[in-house]
Amino acid sequence: MAALTNLLDLEPAALIRWCGELGEQPFRAKQLQRWIHQFGEADFDAMTDLAKSLREKLKLHATVTAPAIISDNTASDGTRKWLIDVGDGNAVETVFIPEENRGTLCVSTQAGCAVNCRFCSTGKQGFSRNLTIGEIVGQLWMAERTLRREKGVTAGPKGERQITNVVMMGMGEPLLNYEPTVAALKLMLDDNAYGLSRRRVTVSTSGVVPMMDKMSGDCAVALAVSLHASNDVLRDDLVPLNRKYPLVELLAACKRYLEFAPRDFITFEYCMLDGVNDTDAHARELLKLVSDVPCKFNLIPFNPFPASGLRRSGATRIKAFSQILMDAGIVTTVRKTRGDDIDAACGQLAGDVQDRTRVQERMRSLDSYQQKYGADFGRIVEIPG
Repeated sequence: MAALTNLLDLEPAALIRWCGELGEQPFRAKQLQRWIHQFGEADFDAMTDLAKSLREKLKLHATVTAPAIISDNTASDGTRKWLIDVGDGNAVETVFIPEENRGTLCVSTQAGCAVNCRFCSTGKQGFSRNLTIGEIVGQLWMAERTLRREKGVTAGPKGERQITNVVMMGMGEPLLNYEPTVAALKLMLDDNAYGLSRRRVTVSTSGVVPMMDKMSGDCAVALAVSLHASNDVLRDDLVPLNRKYPLVELLAACKRYLEFAPRDFITFEYCMLDGVNDTDAHARELLKLVSDVPCKFNLIPFNPFPASGLRRSGATRIKAFSQILMDAGIVTTVRKTRGDDIDAACGQLAGDVQDRTRVQERMRSLDSYQQKYGADFGRIVEIPG
């Protein structure tokens, strides 16, 4: 018997093609997509405006299955973290951050991460594999469905949306899992699915320049760039990807992206590390670096973990650093440390799961991009022996 197709894995065009293979018209795919993504429905019998014959076909050939939840924890500030099973001992984390006027979901795109930034605990566990479309969008499906049901909120296009913003800032480098990430983005933006605005969906990247350029044409959403340093020597140490795509190339890509972006600025993320990248001199060097890139800065107080050997900058130092940027006319915010009592804060998404450092699998993943996008694209980070 053929394996059931998980409909969460099908972006809009693929769902139309799949329904066509069942002998169904394209409008049936749109109906089905609304039931799955707008109503959060997984029971085909409950999809009452679908023909009974189609519902019977669906029961024979399809399923709607999000990754299973391993744990569900809520912090004292209301931040909620789900640990999600993606098989073979791997887990990823999804974080919901409620605020007065919005609800933001932080979504993972990979199990582990190959970029290995010094200040990120996720990177220290290495890389296992890319997530599928269904595993990425399934995080949004699960979270929206769960939150609505708990609050007794009506589902559907006119229901009260619990998640208004999505940030691809969870585990992994989204642009090293390009095709599934973009397919998931298209579902999030589709009016027959979640109907999110491009301005309310953000992809965070450590600077995969070729994929930044590709995404600008394929699915230009808001962009956040993990900068974290004011010069190449420092960034080479903090963000190993910089050795492949140094700052001059990264900032040029940012300017190109702005031609297509839904916002007229790039958000630069900057993790504040005591005595490493937080001096007045670093702030002034940053001003020169981004002088011709419309941008805002999001300063992130470092969330310590034992293996890093790093410390969080003090509040006074962060304030002085931000003041230099603001005095130069750059909008600068300091990120609140949300959910750190359940390890849900920025850089803490590691999960209590097995070590994910699988060197050969990391090599294969990077080499696949080399084959697709250029002879010199592979091995963008150092692979430990």
